[in-house]
Amino acid sequence: MDNNNNNQIENQNENQNENQNENEMKNLEKKVTKNLIKDYSNLLNGNSFKDFSIFVENKSNPFEIKVHKSILSSRSPFFNEFLKGENHVNSISLNQFNKKEMESILSYIYYGNISFENQENLIQLLEISIYFKLNLLKEIIQKKILNSINYSNFFQFLFQNRNLNSNEIEIKCFELINQNFSQIQNNENLFNLTKEEIIKFIQFKQEKKEIFQFDFFQFLNNWIKKRNKSLKLRKYEHKMNEKKRLFHSFFSLFDKDSISKQDFDKLKQFDIFLPKHLLINLERTIFEIQDQEKEKKIKEKEKENQKLKSKTEKQNQWNQKLKSENDKQKQENEKKDKILKQKDEEIQNLKLSFEKENEKENEKENEKENQNQNQNQNKLMKIFSNSKIIKDIEYVKKLKEWINDNKFFSKMKKGFSAKRDGFNSQNWHKAVDGKGKTLVIIKTKDNFIFGGFTKVGFTNDKSKWRKKDRNYDWGYIPDSNAFIFSLRNDKGDRKPEKFTIKKGKEEYAIYYNLNSGPFFGSDIELNYKLQSGESNFGESYNLPNEIEYDTKEAQSYLAGSFDKWVVDEVETYFI
Repeated sequence: MDNNNNNQIENQNENQNENQNENEMKNLEKKVTKNLIKDYSNLLNGNSFKDFSIFVENKSNPFEIKVHKSILSSRSPFFNEFLKGENHVNSISLNQFNKKEMESILSYIYYGNISFENQENLIQLLEISIYFKLNLLKEIIQKKILNSINYSNFFQFLFQNRNLNSNEIEIKCFELINQNFSQIQNNENLFNLTKEEIIKFIQFKQEKKEIFQFDFFQFLNNWIKKRNKSLKLRKYEHKMNEKKRLFHSFFSLFDKDSISKQDFDKLKQFDIFLPKHLLINLERTIFEIQDQEKEKKIKEKEKENQKLKSKTEKQNQWNQKLKSENDKQKQENEKKDKILKQKDEEIQNLKLSFEKENEKENEKENEKENQNQNQNQNKLMKIFSNSKIIKDIEYVKKLKEWINDNKFFSKMKKGFSAKRDGFNSQNWHKAVDGKGKTLVIIKTKDNFIFGGFTKVGFTNDKSKWRKKDRNYDWGYIPDSNAFIFSLRNDKGDRKPEKFTIKKGKEEYAIYYNLNSGPFFGSDIELNYKLQSGESNFGESYNLPNEIEYDTKEAQSYLAGSFDKWVVDEVETYFI
């Protein structure tokens, strides 16, 4: 046993050593590759041993890039062939390429790196890779292009591909055209397709065995019309002949199975231009299909009729048996019915007695509930027993629901009344400042009742003010939980409603100034005498959905007008 354990341990150690050696070798190989890339990058960017010049961009004043013949000939078949035949030549002009494109290709030739930061030059890079016969780079760029083609750019790539004639790019673009044809059928780019591209697209759809919808035939008709306009043919006959020629060139490609039966009748509007063999073949296939369908329906009906006959015969036999059984059952049922009627009468009598007892119990429970409701309402109204403004239990319920703080609502007291303590902002501040959670209720001479609630409260503690205002004698106090409300608004029979602070306006929730009354943003402002104010409703607090800011309707919503309202009473509640 000991020998076996020792052998296992030795094998494990050997395996660990082998794995460690393999990892070290891989790391060394990675370092070699990194150093090789770095060395070739330095060779390209440096000036040592360069013996060949590539001139690009402008013929009259070209840009010169210095490189090494040996690296170009070993990495690019194009340069290999060129330099073999032209050993004495030390430069080449490639004016069709620009500096950035040439530098990108050279970075690939030297150390296998190429940048794809700008997707607009992918086609140009693909052209260069083909020109220099860099097949691996060509595959890489082509895959990058295929991954880059999407709904927003496939027309651009399709048109750019006309010089390259890449089948893969063309098919990818055709797939996107096919998928989104209903959305792009009026797109001007679609009408810029060449005749050859449309033919290829038709063949592409036919290879996929797809049915052509009528909107595609309408597109062909519109494309042909635009083509005729661009040709500026003067004679009507010439236009008609050209239209017919184009129709024939397109519709001769269609298989009979690629056009749906529903679209066949619609295609007859192009009867003048459509190839006759296509119409004949379509009609034949449609009539053949219709005849086959009729025959199938007739055979199916015959089978159904035979089944029905056998079913009816069996059913008749069953019916006779059932009749005799039903007669017996009827007699038994009549006897049972008599017994059941007697029992039903007994049950109904019991139900009536139970219902009467339940009605009495329900009446008692309803009386208790009404008493409890009255007690709860009396408790709520007791909180505002000495209020000159709040006389309606519905207003009290709304305030309790909006504030949503049972402790505050049950303990709050009227700490200030303008009629009792005087219409003066300094008296109001003496009573209210630093009390924390504060409820302000205002009533106008026109019986509008509104106000606001703040959790932070009105305070001269500047640490709670907005940072920008702490160096002044007045300032805004942030409060994300503040809200204003309207309890009574007789204009338009408005119901009581709560209005929360706007997002981004939390720091303007309330305003502190010894020389003014309560301010909730700019939406509710009372002057220093507490007898009038302004209402720029919607500045800091959310308006009702149907009302727009800075309108008469917004400014008159709370108090009846923007600044021509007179205060009847101001009450302030806190703990």
